[in-house]
Amino acid sequence: MAEHSLLVEFGEKIDRAINDRVLALDAALAAAPFGGFLEAVPTYASLLIRFDPLVADHRTAEGHARGLLGQKSAGRKATPREVEVCYDADLAPDLSVVAEMTGLSEEAVIAAHLSGRYEVFMYGFAPGYAYLAGVPSALHLPRKPSAIRGIAAGSVLIAGPQCLVSTLTMPTGWWIIGRSPTRILTEDANRPFLFDVGDPVTFKRIDRASFGAAPRP
Repeated sequence: MAEHSLLVEFGEKIDRAINDRVLALDAALAAAPFGGFLEAVPTYASLLIRFDPLVADHRTAEGHARGLLGQKSAGRKATPREVEVCYDADLAPDLSVVAEMTGLSEEAVIAAHLSGRYEVFMYGFAPGYAYLAGVPSALHLPRKPSAIRGIAAGSVLIAGPQCLVSTLTMPTGWWIIGRSPTRILTEDANRPFLFDVGDPVTFKRIDRASFGAAPRP
Protein backbone atom coordinates (compact mmCIF):
# COMPACT_ATOMS: atom_id res chain seq x y z
CA MET A 1 0.00 0.00 0.00
CA ALA A 2 1.59 3.29 -1.14
CA GLU A 3 0.52 6.82 -0.30
CA HIS A 4 -1.49 6.97 -3.52
CA SER A 5 -2.95 3.45 -3.73
CA LEU A 6 -4.89 0.80 -1.84
CA LEU A 7 -4.72 -2.96 -2.45
CA VAL A 8 -7.93 -4.93 -1.88
CA GLU A 9 -7.22 -8.67 -1.61
CA PHE A 10 -9.87 -11.35 -2.09
CA GLY A 11 -7.81 -14.56 -1.95
CA GLU A 12 -4.50 -16.20 -2.78
CA LYS A 13 -5.21 -18.49 -5.73
CA ILE A 14 -6.42 -18.56 -9.32
CA ASP A 15 -10.13 -19.09 -8.94
CA ARG A 16 -13.07 -17.86 -11.01
CA ALA A 17 -15.26 -17.06 -7.99
CA ILE A 18 -12.47 -14.95 -6.47
CA ASN A 19 -11.82 -13.19 -9.76
CA ASP A 20 -15.55 -12.50 -10.14
CA ARG A 21 -15.39 -10.53 -6.87
CA VAL A 22 -12.37 -8.60 -8.16
CA LEU A 23 -14.19 -7.69 -11.38
CA ALA A 24 -17.37 -6.80 -9.49
CA LEU A 25 -15.53 -4.22 -7.40
CA ASP A 26 -13.68 -2.97 -10.47
CA ALA A 27 -16.99 -2.42 -12.29
CA ALA A 28 -18.60 -0.83 -9.24
CA LEU A 29 -15.76 1.67 -8.91
CA ALA A 30 -15.98 2.53 -12.59
CA ALA A 31 -19.71 3.17 -12.22
CA ALA A 32 -19.45 5.06 -8.91
CA PRO A 33 -15.94 6.46 -8.31
CA PHE A 34 -15.00 8.50 -5.27
CA GLY A 35 -13.42 11.94 -5.47
CA GLY A 36 -9.77 11.60 -6.44
CA PHE A 37 -10.15 8.09 -7.90
CA LEU A 38 -7.72 7.54 -10.80
CA GLU A 39 -7.93 3.90 -11.83
CA ALA A 40 -8.36 0.33 -10.64
CA VAL A 41 -6.03 -2.45 -11.77
CA PRO A 42 -7.46 -5.99 -11.45
CA THR A 43 -5.31 -9.07 -10.90
CA TYR A 44 -6.25 -12.72 -10.34
CA ALA A 45 -7.20 -12.20 -6.70
CA SER A 46 -6.83 -8.51 -5.87
CA LEU A 47 -7.65 -5.01 -7.05
CA LEU A 48 -5.21 -2.10 -6.85
CA ILE A 49 -7.05 1.20 -6.41
CA ARG A 50 -5.03 4.29 -7.36
CA PHE A 51 -6.08 7.75 -6.23
CA ASP A 52 -4.83 11.34 -6.14
CA PRO A 53 -3.33 11.83 -2.64
CA LEU A 54 -4.06 15.56 -2.86
CA VAL A 55 -7.77 14.81 -3.11
CA ALA A 56 -8.30 11.51 -1.26
CA ASP A 57 -6.54 9.31 1.28
CA HIS A 58 -6.50 5.65 2.25
CA ARG A 59 -9.43 6.03 4.61
CA THR A 60 -11.55 7.56 1.85
CA ALA A 61 -10.60 4.84 -0.65
CA GLU A 62 -11.10 2.01 1.84
CA GLY A 63 -14.45 3.31 3.05
CA HIS A 64 -15.74 3.73 -0.48
CA ALA A 65 -14.49 0.29 -1.54
CA ARG A 66 -16.08 -1.38 1.47
CA GLY A 67 -19.37 0.24 0.62
CA LEU A 68 -19.23 -1.28 -2.86
CA LEU A 69 -18.13 -4.80 -1.90
CA GLY A 70 -21.64 -6.21 -1.64
CA GLN A 71 -22.55 -5.33 -5.21
CA LYS A 72 -22.80 -8.20 -7.65
CA SER A 73 -21.03 -8.28 -10.97
CA ALA A 74 -23.09 -7.97 -14.12
CA GLY A 75 -21.40 -11.20 -15.22
CA ARG A 76 -18.78 -11.97 -17.80
CA LYS A 77 -19.29 -11.30 -21.46
CA ALA A 78 -20.89 -14.12 -23.42
CA THR A 79 -19.33 -13.54 -26.86
CA PRO A 80 -15.78 -14.91 -26.90
CA ARG A 81 -12.79 -13.38 -28.62
CA GLU A 82 -11.27 -15.84 -31.08
CA VAL A 83 -7.54 -16.43 -31.36
CA GLU A 84 -6.15 -18.49 -34.24
CA VAL A 85 -3.26 -20.83 -33.50
CA CYS A 86 -1.03 -23.08 -35.59
CA TYR A 87 0.47 -26.08 -33.80
CA ASP A 88 3.04 -27.10 -36.46
CA ALA A 89 6.29 -28.37 -34.93
CA ASP A 90 8.54 -25.43 -35.84
CA LEU A 91 6.03 -23.03 -34.28
CA ALA A 92 5.43 -25.24 -31.23
CA PRO A 93 8.88 -26.26 -29.98
CA ASP A 94 7.56 -27.60 -26.66
CA LEU A 95 4.54 -29.50 -27.94
CA SER A 96 6.31 -32.87 -28.01
CA VAL A 97 7.75 -32.28 -24.53
CA VAL A 98 4.33 -31.34 -23.14
CA ALA A 99 2.93 -34.52 -24.71
CA GLU A 100 5.63 -36.62 -23.08
CA MET A 101 5.24 -34.98 -19.67
CA THR A 102 1.45 -35.29 -19.64
CA GLY A 103 1.34 -38.80 -21.11
CA LEU A 104 -0.78 -37.60 -24.02
CA SER A 105 -0.24 -37.71 -27.75
CA GLU A 106 0.53 -34.40 -29.46
CA GLU A 107 -2.93 -34.42 -31.03
CA ALA A 108 -4.48 -35.03 -27.63
CA VAL A 109 -2.54 -32.07 -26.21
CA ILE A 110 -3.87 -29.89 -29.04
CA ALA A 111 -7.41 -31.14 -28.53
CA ALA A 112 -7.19 -30.47 -24.80
CA HIS A 113 -5.86 -26.96 -25.37
CA LEU A 114 -8.64 -26.19 -27.84
CA SER A 115 -11.26 -27.45 -25.37
CA GLY A 116 -10.23 -25.06 -22.58
CA ARG A 117 -12.66 -22.50 -21.19
CA TYR A 118 -10.49 -19.42 -21.23
CA GLU A 119 -11.13 -15.99 -19.70
CA VAL A 120 -8.93 -12.93 -19.32
CA PHE A 121 -8.28 -12.63 -15.59
CA MET A 122 -5.65 -9.88 -15.66
CA TYR A 123 -3.00 -8.06 -17.71
CA GLY A 124 0.68 -8.56 -17.02
CA PHE A 125 3.93 -6.64 -17.36
CA ALA A 126 3.99 -6.22 -21.16
CA PRO A 127 1.51 -4.47 -23.49
CA GLY A 128 -1.44 -6.74 -24.27
CA TYR A 129 0.00 -9.53 -22.12
CA ALA A 130 -3.37 -11.04 -21.16
CA TYR A 131 -3.27 -13.85 -18.61
CA LEU A 132 -5.96 -16.39 -19.44
CA ALA A 133 -7.21 -18.89 -16.88
CA GLY A 134 -8.87 -22.09 -18.02
CA VAL A 135 -6.16 -24.49 -19.18
CA PRO A 136 -7.56 -28.05 -18.77
CA SER A 137 -6.09 -29.88 -15.78
CA ALA A 138 -4.56 -32.54 -18.05
CA LEU A 139 -2.15 -29.87 -19.33
CA HIS A 140 -1.15 -28.34 -16.00
CA LEU A 141 2.65 -28.25 -15.86
CA PRO A 142 5.04 -26.20 -13.73
CA ARG A 143 7.13 -23.52 -15.40
CA LYS A 144 10.45 -24.49 -16.92
CA PRO A 145 13.48 -24.40 -14.60
CA SER A 146 14.80 -21.35 -16.46
CA ALA A 147 13.51 -18.89 -19.04
CA ILE A 148 14.38 -19.08 -22.73
CA ARG A 149 15.28 -15.85 -24.51
CA GLY A 150 14.04 -14.56 -27.86
CA ILE A 151 10.59 -16.19 -27.95
CA ALA A 152 8.64 -14.82 -30.92
CA ALA A 153 5.60 -12.58 -30.60
CA GLY A 154 2.41 -14.55 -31.09
CA SER A 155 3.69 -17.61 -29.23
CA VAL A 156 0.93 -19.51 -27.42
CA LEU A 157 2.19 -20.40 -23.95
CA ILE A 158 0.90 -22.48 -21.05
CA ALA A 159 1.98 -22.98 -17.43
CA GLY A 160 -0.18 -24.44 -14.67
CA PRO A 161 -3.79 -23.32 -15.24
CA GLN A 162 -2.69 -20.28 -17.25
CA CYS A 163 -2.34 -19.52 -20.95
CA LEU A 164 -1.29 -16.42 -22.84
CA VAL A 165 -0.34 -15.20 -26.29
CA SER A 166 2.88 -13.22 -26.27
CA THR A 167 2.79 -9.82 -27.93
CA LEU A 168 6.53 -9.02 -28.02
CA THR A 169 9.72 -10.97 -28.54
CA MET A 170 10.83 -11.73 -24.99
CA PRO A 171 12.05 -14.47 -22.63
CA THR A 172 9.63 -17.00 -21.18
CA GLY A 173 9.74 -19.99 -18.88
CA TRP A 174 6.32 -21.19 -20.05
CA TRP A 175 5.70 -24.03 -22.51
CA ILE A 176 5.38 -22.99 -26.17
CA ILE A 177 2.73 -25.12 -27.84
CA GLY A 178 1.85 -23.03 -30.90
CA ARG A 179 1.89 -19.63 -32.53
CA SER A 180 -0.89 -17.25 -33.42
CA PRO A 181 -1.17 -14.64 -36.19
CA THR A 182 -4.07 -12.93 -34.39
CA ARG A 183 -3.38 -9.29 -33.59
CA ILE A 184 -3.58 -8.68 -29.84
CA LEU A 185 -2.20 -5.12 -30.10
CA THR A 186 -4.82 -3.35 -32.18
CA GLU A 187 -3.14 0.06 -32.79
CA ASP A 188 -6.52 1.58 -31.86
CA ALA A 189 -6.09 4.27 -29.19
CA ASN A 190 -9.66 3.72 -27.97
CA ARG A 191 -9.18 -0.05 -27.67
CA PRO A 192 -5.47 -0.85 -27.70
CA PHE A 193 -5.86 -4.58 -26.94
CA LEU A 194 -8.06 -7.25 -28.46
CA PHE A 195 -9.22 -8.36 -25.00
CA ASP A 196 -10.72 -6.69 -21.96
CA VAL A 197 -10.37 -8.19 -18.49
CA GLY A 198 -13.30 -10.58 -18.08
CA ASP A 199 -13.56 -11.46 -21.77
CA PRO A 200 -13.93 -15.14 -22.71
CA VAL A 201 -11.44 -16.39 -25.29
CA THR A 202 -11.48 -19.37 -27.63
CA PHE A 203 -8.67 -20.82 -29.73
CA LYS A 204 -9.19 -21.91 -33.34
CA ARG A 205 -6.75 -24.27 -35.00
CA ILE A 206 -5.37 -23.19 -38.39
CA ASP A 207 -2.97 -24.89 -40.78
CA ARG A 208 0.44 -23.61 -41.82
CA ALA A 209 -0.85 -22.15 -45.09
CA SER A 210 -3.41 -20.05 -43.22
CA PHE A 211 -0.78 -18.99 -40.69
CA GLY A 212 1.59 -17.94 -43.46
CA ALA A 213 -1.09 -15.95 -45.25
CA ALA A 214 -2.14 -13.99 -42.15
CA PRO A 215 -0.61 -10.62 -41.24
CA ARG A 216 1.89 -10.82 -38.40
CA PRO A 217 0.89 -9.66 -34.92
